[in-house]
Amino acid sequence: MKTKKALLPDGADTQRRRFLQTSLLTGVSAAVLPALAGARVVTPLSPSAADVSPSELDELTIADLQQGMSSGKFTARSLAEKYLARIDTVDKQGPAVNSVIQVNPDALSIADALDQERKQKGARGPMHGVPVLIKDNIDTADRMLTTAGSLALLQSRPARDSFVAQQLRAAGAVILGKANLSEWANIRSSHSTSGWSGRGGLTKNPYALDRNACGSSSGSGAAAAANFCAAAVGTETDGSVVCPSSANGVVGIKPTLGLVSRAGIIPIAHSQDTAGPMARTVRDAAILLGALAGVDPRDSATAESKGKAQADYTRFLDPNGLRGARLGVARKYFGFHDAVDALMNNLLEEMKRAGAEIIDPADLPSHGKFDETEFTVLLYELKADLNAYLENLGPAVPVHSLEEIISFNDRNRDKEMPYFAQDIFLKAQAKGPLTSKEYLDALDANHRLSRKEGIDAVMDKFNLDAIVAPTAGPAWLTDLVNGDHAAGGSSNAAAVAGYADITVPAGFISGLPVGISFFGRAWSEPTLLKIAYGFEQATKARRPPRFLPSVQL
Repeated sequence: MKTKKALLPDGADTQRRRFLQTSLLTGVSAAVLPALAGARVVTPLSPSAADVSPSELDELTIADLQQGMSSGKFTARSLAEKYLARIDTVDKQGPAVNSVIQVNPDALSIADALDQERKQKGARGPMHGVPVLIKDNIDTADRMLTTAGSLALLQSRPARDSFVAQQLRAAGAVILGKANLSEWANIRSSHSTSGWSGRGGLTKNPYALDRNACGSSSGSGAAAAANFCAAAVGTETDGSVVCPSSANGVVGIKPTLGLVSRAGIIPIAHSQDTAGPMARTVRDAAILLGALAGVDPRDSATAESKGKAQADYTRFLDPNGLRGARLGVARKYFGFHDAVDALMNNLLEEMKRAGAEIIDPADLPSHGKFDETEFTVLLYELKADLNAYLENLGPAVPVHSLEEIISFNDRNRDKEMPYFAQDIFLKAQAKGPLTSKEYLDALDANHRLSRKEGIDAVMDKFNLDAIVAPTAGPAWLTDLVNGDHAAGGSSNAAAVAGYADITVPAGFISGLPVGISFFGRAWSEPTLLKIAYGFEQATKARRPPRFLPSVQL
């Protein structure tokens, strides 16, 4: 998402903002070789997209699914079967969006148990029996793998659920499978192609199959957009919930750091990482956020959410949520695309008509001042956090440190590095411990510039309820030779600050969706959801994808 001056999705983001922006395998254990031999490669796009038949599940909301299960029209099992059939015919065949990296072999048995429970005790809540997909860097203690898309983790079967998976199961959701992603959450290379992983291959954008789905939660965004699930879970370090949500025409919530536990999620950087919901409506994203939030002893950052996290975020949704809202326009995030500017300016007028007070401009005083320090922090924390995660993996996994991943990739470069290498991994490996002065100074600068002298400063100055900016530009053409070439975006301030950010479908440019972001202070999800819902109800901009082979100009 973004360009040479704005972050690209996740790990590669800051690096790009600054600088960009079946072969013989050696040194691999016999246990890993068969899986490596099946590594996904990118196949040429067919000249015409396959016809996609309408599904009775298209655009159904979580409330629609609950009503259907309550009336007997659906069961959890029938919903799981229908979504799995959709994945088979549209994601794996036909247009072959390739957003799902693995289907849960236990999905139907889980659904059966939830149906029995509904008959005996009633529904646990709004997520009972609802099929969801989660990103393939989120641990599940079941028969699915957790690989971050890397062939190095093909033997990784976590012994314990992540907190996210634990919360979803407790809420009664059916984890339908894992979504593809940009490998290692897009932190491996400054020249990567978002949506590509060695294990999963390339995820395509369902609006135009030759366009990029953005990253690193590309599979989660594409799957939610294409109705392969009721909703999905992505993760973000900087941009990788909001950019794929924008590029795929869905709602994405990047929560305040600590609202959702990171325990059991393959990390990039603990000062910015978080999981977040991705769904077709603001209400569905709010429902999923309520299921995910909570205090977790395994993640100390969640202690701050006590008394702030909400079990039900839908109670803040107001169709008139724009009325009286003071919205500051972060103009310095504009200017990367004329059509995006025109769309956003029209939407600002529409928000005024809906009763919002628009303060324009309302730029962050520190805009652009924490680009270098953000990348420095990501490098240090990547090495420390990834090593801590990997060292706890079982002996069947061939890598237990960043250094060993680098070596694995070198030995298997034909499968792991056919399009781009691992320069960011190498930079991270060269960094010292988290006690290093360079790291501590950069982290302090990040927090000061993005918080007190950034988001907090402009919100205090203008007494704002939220800051508004374009989330990103329309999806770019996927280019495996040169890597990503995104136009722009606004994710970095909220990401570096660890503050809340919500993107909502805002309209279309040449048939490609574009999102608008509302971001603000820590723990401001209730206010942002109220505003985002008011915007959604006023504009109703989302349209489902048509799986075109290319944009029709």
